[in-house]
Amino acid sequence: MLLDTVINRKVEANASGADSNLRSLLKTISWRILGTLDTIIISYFVTGEVAMALSIGSVEVVSKMILYYLHERAWANVKSNK
Repeated sequence: MLLDTVINRKVEANASGADSNLRSLLKTISWRILGTLDTIIISYFVTGEVAMALSIGSVEVVSKMILYYLHERAWANVKSNK
């Protein structure tokens, strides 16, 4: 509960409308959890092996978290025409 309050304050502190680094990181983690579960399920259906599906999921989770975070930060630096 206390940690939630601290995180919410940090995330909401940016009044410019752009995502903060912390918000981008939290979005990265939550999206990767969902994406990795999807990859593991698809890998299981393709290979029929739980161990192989978990292996594929564990490799892609790290690489895609890094790529997503960098993608988010790049978009945060793009000027909008608002």
